[in-house]
Amino acid sequence: MQGRSGGRKYQIHTDARCVFCDVLADQIELMAVLIDTLRDPANRPRHPEKAHRPDQAALQKPDWIRVKAPVSPGYNATRQIVKENGLHTVCEEAGCPNIGECWDKKHATFMIMGDTCTRACAFCNVKTGLPGALDPAEPDHVAEATAKLGLSHIVITSVDRDDLDDGGAAHFAAVIRAIRARCTTTIEVLTPDFQRKDGAVETVVAARPDVFNHNLETVPSKYLTVRPGARYFGSIRLLQRVKEIDPTMFTKSGIMVGLGEERNEILQVMDDLRSADVDFLTIGQYLQPSRKHHPVMRFMPPDEFKSLETIAYAKGFSLVSASPLTRSSHHAGEDFARLKAARASR
Repeated sequence: MQGRSGGRKYQIHTDARCVFCDVLADQIELMAVLIDTLRDPANRPRHPEKAHRPDQAALQKPDWIRVKAPVSPGYNATRQIVKENGLHTVCEEAGCPNIGECWDKKHATFMIMGDTCTRACAFCNVKTGLPGALDPAEPDHVAEATAKLGLSHIVITSVDRDDLDDGGAAHFAAVIRAIRARCTTTIEVLTPDFQRKDGAVETVVAARPDVFNHNLETVPSKYLTVRPGARYFGSIRLLQRVKEIDPTMFTKSGIMVGLGEERNEILQVMDDLRSADVDFLTIGQYLQPSRKHHPVMRFMPPDEFKSLETIAYAKGFSLVSASPLTRSSHHAGEDFARLKAARASR
């Protein structure tokens, strides 16, 4: 039997008794289709690693999760500035429920180093795959957009770039320097874990962001299924290392709830973060981006968030934000002012 795959001919022995040949031929044709699909951006699935998975159950959202659709003039103005500068935002890529509120106030979280992540976390809506080359003009574009928005506090995050020798640390530093050269805004970075990237954390800290944020995302028992490319204690160590380099730098981390974690596991995460001298903790409700993503196991009611906030303050955090719609960058500017005030009062 003859056929063609990817422009190349193949020949397989055929025999009425040889079932293996028929199966192999089918697999070759299927492989060619998959390769062609991946090469064509228009047909490429946003999450190819999840495309084959069965749809997960989706719980009905409770009333306290509802948000208004983004339709305000402020939202449209922010969207236009982002578009004009060819930038990506985690607000759009991750499907943040607070985008309408934040963009109406001209608050945006810029996502640098492209829109494609080298990881495939079960909770995340950011596109996965092999990213393109870094844009050397991106730091200037981010600085220009920051100036146009008139921000007093800016949050810079990124996709994971495991393909880069330093994980993108030098690019983070370049963006920080570009903003400093043009604006008086305070700067918060939300970085990946820079796993196995020696010197990456030091590079970012040397650029002097005002807040260094790295999210744990979930409890350690859920890492294998929720955040398989990361290591829990590696993330704890990253946050600890920031404080070792610069004890005055504010550090921040956050987790989601509703992924099947137990309450005592959340309390243990608090203790682990305090052992790394983390200043600011955020806790928010996980929301399922699609039926292919990890299901929401439970919607935590607001009073339980309040209880976790009280406990976290008792454990020594300078600032805690815990509510169903809390996200790392939500109200980041106001929270930074509160964080400075909390440190000054001690």
